[in-house]
Amino acid sequence: MSPVHVLDHFYLLLTLLVTIGYQLLGFAIAWTLQFDKITDFTGGMDSHLESALLTLLVGNTFHARNIVASVLVMVWAARIAGFLLFRVLKMGSDSRFDEIRSHFWKFFAFWIGQMLWIWTVSLALTILNSPGVSDLADGGSNPEFGTSRDIAGIVVWALGFVIESVADAQKYHYKAHKIVPKDQPTNRGLWAWSRHPSYFGEIMCWWGIWILCLSPTTNGHLPPSSRAAQYGSILSPIFTLVLLMFGSGVPTAEKPTAKRFFILSQGPNAREEHAVAWENYKDHLRKTSILIPLPPFLYGPLPSIIKKTVLLDFPFYQFDESTDGAAALEEAERHE
Repeated sequence: MSPVHVLDHFYLLLTLLVTIGYQLLGFAIAWTLQFDKITDFTGGMDSHLESALLTLLVGNTFHARNIVASVLVMVWAARIAGFLLFRVLKMGSDSRFDEIRSHFWKFFAFWIGQMLWIWTVSLALTILNSPGVSDLADGGSNPEFGTSRDIAGIVVWALGFVIESVADAQKYHYKAHKIVPKDQPTNRGLWAWSRHPSYFGEIMCWWGIWILCLSPTTNGHLPPSSRAAQYGSILSPIFTLVLLMFGSGVPTAEKPTAKRFFILSQGPNAREEHAVAWENYKDHLRKTSILIPLPPFLYGPLPSIIKKTVLLDFPFYQFDESTDGAAALEEAERHE
């Protein structure tokens, strides 16, 4: 059987429509029932369904590279969706949604963003499985599986998957069993080497998928439009990096975490045993890389300019005691 040609040569409109429909259904359920236990789960499972199964089956080109890339995405999506569902069932609703869950347009805007994330991050696999790249009868290419780029992509994905999975498991274990004292940041395991190791692992996973999907262009012969589409799918790992570093990832964690330790140490209900909480946290910032895992003995002595540029610990992540601190204390006093 030949691939099914639907709407366009690269399945872009097909996957976009399926993503919109699936996420609108998820939003309708979450808004009607006023809970967010399915929000992250639907994000992961939609990646699983659309990018891997749908495009692989509709594309009907079961080359080794297509199967391997699809399976890797399925494994990543099933793991992240299962973990997030398990965590929210065990530990309660995600605090990110506390202020928007009851506001229709704010909550809907989050789901719009999730639609964009799912569709964009899946581009490399979507385009690989499409007739424009993998249908040999239509000018596609299928270099023998096992090229240097195939191997490099799988290795990068595997390292990222292990880092992300271990980091998530460690963080959950520390919180569930209250292993880390209240006045200390999480600085054990991978979290002693990076303040956001799970984000670093996720970024690596999607760079690995893009590299793996690229061989038909770099080792084969494709029409110019297909080559452009494959190279253009670099938007997938770049979007993941930008989203986690400047959107819903690091920025939503850094200042709120600093604020919590500052109030714990200096707020209106501060206790003597927590007086060092803020100092502990500042020491943690000094010794721990924001993203790229590095041992503290190596990261700590590095010049501040290197940390704030090459190692991505940008100034806008930082909690300013004179401005952010004053606002945090005022808010804490209002909520007494």
